[in-house]
Amino acid sequence: MRKKEIIKFSFKLANLRNLSLRRLPLFRKFPTQSAVRFLYRFLYRFLLATLVVTFAFRFIPIPYSSYMLEQKISHILSGDFTYQTRYDWVSLEDISWQMQLAVIAAEDQNFPEHYGFDFTAIKRAFLHNQKSNRIRGASTISQQTAKNLYLWHGQSWLRKAIEVPTTLILETLWSKKRILEVYLNIAEFGEGIYGVEAASRFYFKKPAKNLSQNEAALLAAVLPNPIVYKVNAPGTYTKRRQLWIQHQMEQLSKSYLETLN
Repeated sequence: MRKKEIIKFSFKLANLRNLSLRRLPLFRKFPTQSAVRFLYRFLYRFLLATLVVTFAFRFIPIPYSSYMLEQKISHILSGDFTYQTRYDWVSLEDISWQMQLAVIAAEDQNFPEHYGFDFTAIKRAFLHNQKSNRIRGASTISQQTAKNLYLWHGQSWLRKAIEVPTTLILETLWSKKRILEVYLNIAEFGEGIYGVEAASRFYFKKPAKNLSQNEAALLAAVLPNPIVYKVNAPGTYTKRRQLWIQHQMEQLSKSYLETLN
């Protein structure tokens, strides 16, 4: 390299070292400290709003969930204006005990005992996912309720970080029965079908309070991914999972529901 080029390169390098992130357009608008303060303020206000709304939702039916809204907007933006949301709120007393037991058997058998997080299930899922191509989740019914009600779907550290305190708020302000009631009313059971009442009427032409063990187990079997696994066209995996859930329900029995506060 010639002497002139070396001098020019050294000058550019010196300028680069003196360049501050604050001089860049993005960071001039959002300086590092200001961005951190903005994030803290956002999280604080979000959690405060969640606290107030969650307290109100102790006593009133849930009119809509963030996931329902997310799906509605997503379909509109993709040009699908035919998408319909089927959603009918019912109280826990109007949901078959078989259905209540089915989702606990399928999704969270330690639901009555934990405070929002099942660390044993998390450990098992971690060890399983290291050995298998089929990813196993460890989210509890409380976590899934928090996510469906207030947050968005998809994998991100930000969502997980917000999900933790949101779940704790639910566990603190609501009873286990209320969490289960909300979960059963806002969980997705098919394209645009939310809650067991809408699902029961759509698939079985009956109210949720009349669901049998077989029907309840089938609905619970598709919960990992109700778009891929179909209630009205169950594949081999769904049928196998349905039978497993029914066996777990028989092991737990109806008396297990009496442990819910």
